[in-house]
Amino acid sequence: MRRLSLTARMSLLFAACTATVSLVAGALFSRASEAHFIELDQQLLEGRLELFQSALRQVDTAAALPESLPALRQVLTQHPDLDLRIDGNDGRIWFNTLTGQSTSPPPRPGLQRWREGGIDYRVLRAPLRLDGPSSADITLLLDITHHQHFLERMQALIWLTVGLSALATALLGAWVARQGLRPLHQMANVAAGVSASSLTTRLTEDGVPQELVELAGAFNAMLARLDDGFQRLSAFSADIAHELRTPLSNLLTQTQVTLSHPRRADEYRETLHSNLEELQRLAQMVSDMLFLAKAEHGLITARREPLDLTAELDALIEFYSPLTEEGEVQISRTGEARVSADQGLLQRALSNLLDNALRFTPAGGAIDLKLEHDACGLRLTVANTGPVIAAELIPRLFDRFVRADPARREGGEHAGLGLAITRSIIRAHGGEIRCESADGWTRFIIQFPTGF
Repeated sequence: MRRLSLTARMSLLFAACTATVSLVAGALFSRASEAHFIELDQQLLEGRLELFQSALRQVDTAAALPESLPALRQVLTQHPDLDLRIDGNDGRIWFNTLTGQSTSPPPRPGLQRWREGGIDYRVLRAPLRLDGPSSADITLLLDITHHQHFLERMQALIWLTVGLSALATALLGAWVARQGLRPLHQMANVAAGVSASSLTTRLTEDGVPQELVELAGAFNAMLARLDDGFQRLSAFSADIAHELRTPLSNLLTQTQVTLSHPRRADEYRETLHSNLEELQRLAQMVSDMLFLAKAEHGLITARREPLDLTAELDALIEFYSPLTEEGEVQISRTGEARVSADQGLLQRALSNLLDNALRFTPAGGAIDLKLEHDACGLRLTVANTGPVIAAELIPRLFDRFVRADPARREGGEHAGLGLAITRSIIRAHGGEIRCESADGWTRFIIQFPTGF
């Protein structure tokens, strides 16, 4: 079943609203016109009734009626649109000007509508005498056929107006809706043309209705995120190809050289040990990438347990003490804290940060670990002296395969996944990590929420 378009729905809605308003207005006008005619007829009948009552004030019986007939007929001659009927209390009709001398029962007292002989009348019935007992009732009948014809024509005109208004509104509504929805069609055309090679396309917000400005902005922001994500994915693909190519190339080269001619057993053993190191590096890289993929999909669950964060930091300092002594690096820790966290994951994150600090701290430098509580919760800072990281590189430090020194692309021990893994672990615990680098110090600041 085909669904109605938004333009068709708005057009039908406009037509229905216009038809309803026109119908209600026409009905009210028809009622007001009819009430106005009734009021005019009542005033006319009441005025004529006084004339007839005055002309017949001496009539008490049917026998006395002929004496008043000349005056009665003179009044009737002056008002040709009126008919008169006099009904005696004896049940006989004393006088009747209606065609055919109808003997139908007279209307009830008061003002009302009555149909006789195919003609509509406005009828007013009252006692013949008002100053005493009356022996008869006088009934005035005003022919209102022309009124009814007017009202019928007006009702037909109302229905015609309703129909034409609905049709005209539907057509105009369709045109207005199509014009008003043109920005949406433009958005649809832009969305249909979006591809990997056209992510730089943006919707213009000039001339867009106020209600669609927010939508256009959100659409452009979505395209910007897609463009950024695609660029990152392209860079990631190139980086991973580069990272995998080096160890694979080493494996192929060493294997080909070894197999080029017969060798001694110890030479084959040495080649296998070298290949094993490259394979272990590849395995670690694949394991780290799988960890990051799980973290991005929310599959890393931190098992919380009470931990003495101070003791964990001291244990890491002791573990890295041979490297700090060898590099003549001073390492210190201040502050204390207890947390609820996954010990294995947290040790991995802190170890990555400390290893990163040791690699970039020059001989004679210092590393400072600081624990402090603030209004936002617990803050852990890992700071080291050394080269300042460029400001444009800081936002990408936690991306995969990004190094603080992009020129260092040779295959080495570190693939540039440590900080990305660290951020994933910190976020799995509900925290955030950021980097600041200035005045010869580089600081990685971890902010854990209250109650961590």
